[in-house]
Amino acid sequence: MDGLAQIDVWAVVSIIAKAAGYGATLLAMGGPLFIVAFPNAPADVRGLARKVAVVAALIGLAVLALRFGIRAARISGMGLAGVTNPMMLAFVWDSPLGTAAVWRGTGEVLIIALLMRGAIGLGVALIGALLIALSYTFVGHSLGDPRWLLAALLTLHLLCAGFWVGALAPLSRAACRPDGALLLHSFGGVASLTVPALVVVGTAFAWLMTGSLLELFTTAYGWTLVMKVVAVTCLMTLAALNKWRLVPALASGMPFAAIHLRRAILAEAFAVGVILILTAVLTSITTPPVNL
Repeated sequence: MDGLAQIDVWAVVSIIAKAAGYGATLLAMGGPLFIVAFPNAPADVRGLARKVAVVAALIGLAVLALRFGIRAARISGMGLAGVTNPMMLAFVWDSPLGTAAVWRGTGEVLIIALLMRGAIGLGVALIGALLIALSYTFVGHSLGDPRWLLAALLTLHLLCAGFWVGALAPLSRAACRPDGALLLHSFGGVASLTVPALVVVGTAFAWLMTGSLLELFTTAYGWTLVMKVVAVTCLMTLAALNKWRLVPALASGMPFAAIHLRRAILAEAFAVGVILILTAVLTSITTPPVNL
């Protein structure tokens, strides 16, 4: 199929590592974004958002280092020997991946400032979230033309996605609280703004990458993108179910509403995982039609 690179063991390892890195960075970005969006959320809910973000940032740093070795192994063809080869690692460091790693690593370190309670720690973490989002504009498909538009769309897309993903664990905690329905309802209001932004930005980015509807069904990039759209549609359906049925049920005190809501949030998390894997496939082994 057009635009599909050779798939070997290292390509699969790269996809897994990249998906893990995406998940870690979205959770890291989402923590401070959630806290600033809901400053009056219960202390334990905000505390969970803070802990998840810090742990995710630390995992993100580890995955970032791992991806250097994987990249060196892939481009060298040396297998495991390439993972620690100084020359190949230096080559990767001097590539756009090295520039992106500096920005992303700095952002993840700044996220750890959430351990500092108060406005200063939160402000530093928000800067970190922005740096992480910007780091992805130095690599991948956003390097095409128009460069500035693709970079802006990707940055906004990642910030919106980070807010949503970072909110899943805190919202699951809130579902167990007697007053949790209020926070969940407030999140639904904010999501009503971020979801359209995700859809519009994602659609615009996809159009710039494919150029036509025909390319969706004649290239590896297009078919993977179609599968990602299906997964995103499932995620949106689950979110709508939460907003229109389960959150009102929780607010009215219906039996087992909290259990059903937490299961729905867990299903959302699973859908996010599928989306991250498909995104890693898009950026690892497929080429956008506009670049073919």
